[in-house]
Amino acid sequence: MSEEFTYKGAGVDIKEAAALVGDINDLRQRTEGKRSLMQAFGLFAATYDLSGYDEPVIMTGCDGVGTKVETLLHYDELEIAGKDLVAMNVNDILTTGGDPIMFLDYIGVGHIDKEKIKRLISGMSEHLAACDCVLAGGETAEMPGIVPEGMVELAGFAIGAGEKRDLIDPTRVAVGDVLVGYPSDGFHANGWSLIRRILDAYADDFSEEEIRAMLAPTRLYHDVVAGLKKAQVDVKAMAHITGGGLPENLERVTGDNGADLKIPRWELGAIPKVLKHVKDAEAVNTFNMGFGWVAVVPAAQAEVAVACLDGALVLGTVVPEHGVRVTVG
Repeated sequence: MSEEFTYKGAGVDIKEAAALVGDINDLRQRTEGKRSLMQAFGLFAATYDLSGYDEPVIMTGCDGVGTKVETLLHYDELEIAGKDLVAMNVNDILTTGGDPIMFLDYIGVGHIDKEKIKRLISGMSEHLAACDCVLAGGETAEMPGIVPEGMVELAGFAIGAGEKRDLIDPTRVAVGDVLVGYPSDGFHANGWSLIRRILDAYADDFSEEEIRAMLAPTRLYHDVVAGLKKAQVDVKAMAHITGGGLPENLERVTGDNGADLKIPRWELGAIPKVLKHVKDAEAVNTFNMGFGWVAVVPAAQAEVAVACLDGALVLGTVVPEHGVRVTVG
């Protein structure tokens, strides 16, 4: 008699995966406050009613947590991984001037561990509820032999919407405008391939408490955007400072112009102990250097823009010469 093959025997338990959907829905409901799905959760695709907008424009984004996830797993900080996933996507949507309305996640694992996945979703739900974005669905893929045991693959997908007339137009950025930087809560979810090498090479220089502090979740900047709108600041562009640092991310919005910036040295927790092993030019092009969000505004409104968040600073000015130049110190 030939061997009987089953999907479960091959390492995939579809009943366990189906049971997880119900558990996730309990967490997901926390994200439905000011916004909710048009139809029931759990269908093949999620729907959202845009009839509240006069001229709706939708925007989308996709991002992950990068190699930071390995360190988060090592220190059992699964909720932070979920928050990072949300913020890396939602912040990109916010740069457009639109509203983040729906978020979907992809979680790839070797074998389903319901408690670990629920902790990831819990972190996502907390960040999503904070910015009124609905967890609309996602995919949990059990892939034995493909995803190593103990590892998690994460990807996020954000959908936003906004009135066409209200969207930010970076082509309006002009020479003389100023760049206001808003503080980050840490390295966030980029640059960790470099950070991990430094932590491995100088392990005795860092305590577990210091490393855990550096794992702080990526900050959501919805409060900054709301504050700028409330203060009626004429925001010409906004940038989420991730991979590529201030130069690469600001060059996306300065167009044919450029910018000259001077930033203070980053003195948060044990971060200076990491940065002392990296030349300034490398650090500036890898990390956010303490400023995870930048708004470009008219010089006359700089003071109002700075007042939108404690720790915000005018970092520099838009100049005619192409390229973004950053001086540290």
